[in-house]
Amino acid sequence: MNINSDTITGHLLALFTAFIWGTTFISTKILLKEFQPVEILFFRFVIALCLLWLINPKTKQKITKKQRLTIIGAGLSGICLYYLLENTALIYTLASNVGVISCIAPIFTAVLMFIFFKNKEKPGINFLIGFLLSITGISFIVFNGASIHLNPLGDILAVCAAIVWAVYSILIKKLYDYGFSTLYITQRTFFYGTLFMLPFLVFYNFNLGLERFLNPVNTLNILFLGFLASAVCFATWSKTIKLLGAIKSSAYIYLIPVITIIFAIIVLNEPVSKLLISGTILTLSGLIISELNYKKN
Repeated sequence: MNINSDTITGHLLALFTAFIWGTTFISTKILLKEFQPVEILFFRFVIALCLLWLINPKTKQKITKKQRLTIIGAGLSGICLYYLLENTALIYTLASNVGVISCIAPIFTAVLMFIFFKNKEKPGINFLIGFLLSITGISFIVFNGASIHLNPLGDILAVCAAIVWAVYSILIKKLYDYGFSTLYITQRTFFYGTLFMLPFLVFYNFNLGLERFLNPVNTLNILFLGFLASAVCFATWSKTIKLLGAIKSSAYIYLIPVITIIFAIIVLNEPVSKLLISGTILTLSGLIISELNYKKN
């Protein structure tokens, strides 16, 4: 397996992104005391969009109709639908169910990559073995101390969220094939994603309630989610896909629940168990195995 500077950079960006995204659940849990899920998402994405526009106010660029539709599709899938589906799923089923199901996104990514990009990215046997180990480890983690509860509607919505994330990943790869920069892709996808989210605010009884930001805890957490977890991390994730490919990048999704558990223990004083430790080891092992002898033409 040849390792060059781009590959190393890609892995470092993937680790950074997974680390930040793994901690977002802690910030979100704190904000849920005073905010609805859709309100958190709206404020988070508006802040991210404002930052991206400040960084690059000149966004006009000649693009074809096909390229614009790809950008719109990425915004609709990865920014709007994914988070709405995931948050709505949490209303109808346990977070543990959603946590397990969301981690099957790499398999959907691999299938879609094979369908739409044929010989460009091929998941090998190690990817499949790594997936099985990681999903087993994640199951240990999210079901740790919880009773298994099945709700078809919530679980189906979670599966849809995983599929939508896979679609977003391959659309981002397509945008790089068109030659767009990371900043432009991130900026435009956030614009369309936020735009598509507006009609949903009515159905979720959105409340502006800006007085809630007088609480510094709320302000710091929403700024963290908007600036770092959204604007910065969606850019680093897009760059990761460019450097490593959609399938290899998706393998780092397995790390997110592990990081969440670690910070939940540190920040929220959640208990440690043998099942939790075993799940963490399996998840990390699966990630490493999925990276071995990876085939990319």
